[in-house]
Amino acid sequence: MEFKHKSVLLKETIENLNIKPDGIYVDGTLGGGGHAYEVCKRLSSKGRFIGIDQDEDAIKAATRRLMEFEDKVQIIRSNYCDMREALEEVGVCKVDGIVLDLGVSSYQLDDPERGFTYRVEDAPLDMRMDRRQEFTAKELVNTYSEMELYRIIRDFGEDKFAKNIAKHIVAARAEKPIETTGELTEIIKAAIPAKIRMNAGHPAKRTFQAIRIELNKELEVLQNTLEDMIELLNPGGRICIITFHSLEDRIVKSIYKKSENPCTCPSDFPICVCGKKPLGKVVTRKPIVSTEEELEYNSRSKSAKLRVFEKA
Repeated sequence: MEFKHKSVLLKETIENLNIKPDGIYVDGTLGGGGHAYEVCKRLSSKGRFIGIDQDEDAIKAATRRLMEFEDKVQIIRSNYCDMREALEEVGVCKVDGIVLDLGVSSYQLDDPERGFTYRVEDAPLDMRMDRRQEFTAKELVNTYSEMELYRIIRDFGEDKFAKNIAKHIVAARAEKPIETTGELTEIIKAAIPAKIRMNAGHPAKRTFQAIRIELNKELEVLQNTLEDMIELLNPGGRICIITFHSLEDRIVKSIYKKSENPCTCPSDFPICVCGKKPLGKVVTRKPIVSTEEELEYNSRSKSAKLRVFEKA
């Protein structure tokens, strides 16, 4: 299956990176190389681009797409949480811009074998972004306790029927292991009142999101890595992050705010005594969202939000 993915907020991201022709830029979620291609087009022979992705299919697709820029491109198979170490291995300590396009690619969603989608009945329950990882969604669904399942569906799926869904999963797997996306989808449907199912989106959407986030530690990685990525920027360098749900966006907004104003002194102190200096400034007071034009040709851009931070 060919790796296809329409890059979301492409024009807005490239504009906000403020690309310097001789700069060093990193895409921590390389995917098919859509954002990367536009960055590389703007680099001179002295510029440098490093692409990072944990998905083998993405690495292959991006390598093909960026072939014409091979003299200034390095592609690394890794998780962006290890960005600092990955850059050090190729002799880079500081960069001028970082891009993160979070979430699942169109390719991952459209390939039934990856097990990300609830729209295919007989796909294996997989959902691994890095298939070198042994633990899959199948193991998660069949081994997590009812309380653990309830927690992740409530917190990461924000589903008000989380308790009942967890209960139904545990009851079903007591009869036989849950092995396919279709089996899991039917179990979730049975846990949600028919009246709600008729008037809402797909009943499995939130639970599948929750399992994927938990399995790939998506929020944990973002939370633990974002400040370090800001530290990697040269003065004037920018980090552009595209999120697709409120949980991610909340983390980005919070860490940007803290990085702009890290002072921990009580508000009634006349001067700062904690000594914590701002790392830079938030460029986007409100997130940048997709235009009506983009929404027409790329429905998956509907929930996308771009936030930008500039290093002091």
